[in-house]
Amino acid sequence: MTNRLMWLCAVVMAIALVMPGAAAAKTFKIGVTQIVSHPALDADQKGFEQALKDNGVKAVYDYQNAQGDMANAQAIARKFKGDNLDLIHCIATPTSQAIVKVITKTPVIYSSVTDPVDAGLVKTMGPAGGNVTGVSDAWPYERQVKLHHEMVPSAKVWGTIYNAGDANSVKSIAWAREAMKKYGLKYVEVTVSTSAEVYMAAQSLADRVDAIFIISDNTVVSAFESLVKVCNDKDVPLFGGGTESVPRGSIAALGFDYFQVGYTAGLKAVQILKNGKKPGDIPSSLTKKLKLVINLKAAKAQGVTLDPKFIKMAQQVIR
Repeated sequence: MTNRLMWLCAVVMAIALVMPGAAAAKTFKIGVTQIVSHPALDADQKGFEQALKDNGVKAVYDYQNAQGDMANAQAIARKFKGDNLDLIHCIATPTSQAIVKVITKTPVIYSSVTDPVDAGLVKTMGPAGGNVTGVSDAWPYERQVKLHHEMVPSAKVWGTIYNAGDANSVKSIAWAREAMKKYGLKYVEVTVSTSAEVYMAAQSLADRVDAIFIISDNTVVSAFESLVKVCNDKDVPLFGGGTESVPRGSIAALGFDYFQVGYTAGLKAVQILKNGKKPGDIPSSLTKKLKLVINLKAAKAQGVTLDPKFIKMAQQVIR
């Protein structure tokens, strides 16, 4: 009886060794580098982690934030090169650029990058070879400008603030500028280098424009509340392109849910970590799902009465 019991135990152990998933699943080490902390980029990382969790991929994360400083981003990239990581998730253009210059073997997933080809992250949006793939969050600027103009048709001079040292912002401002031109609108641009400069920039801009539209700029978005204060004080309509700007005080945004941006990036990580695919065989992709969010409280604070048709169009209304 004892011998039989020992034999059965040996059989069970042998089966456990060969059955897929019977052994403890590996816990992957993932480095995360983010250019700055604000709701959109934070939601991106949350979505990334949820995608792995939903697909049964266990991971521990090394979170690094560059605090808006490119030198910090480069230092983080060098740190990650020396670490024994299974994958790196880089959020936003500057941190992604720093990573791809240093990391050539470890799989890299970028997200919240406007133009990954122009930024030098990949050679093509299709399978690009190498160790990099990811998700672009290029905004539909023409659709956004058209909608905002329809919401405040009396506004002919629009303003913006952006960081000219950020490649993502330079590309975005070019697209926004073209959209403004198409609809016969003047676009007044003010540049900043740090989030601390946003309040003064907003003060200098508010008296020269009829409305403000903020592009995909992490420096400005990280100090969005200071911009909202100026617009509320001076009755200047404020519009964002990211939906996370609306609860923070912009009137409306036709944009992405950045949790979904990160979730899409996370699904690419699942293909690599769980299914054994190479990053270079996975095409980069665009974020497609848009939603309109409106903040009626912000509209009132900035002296705007929206046509009810826009409220009916919105997927979310903050009252």
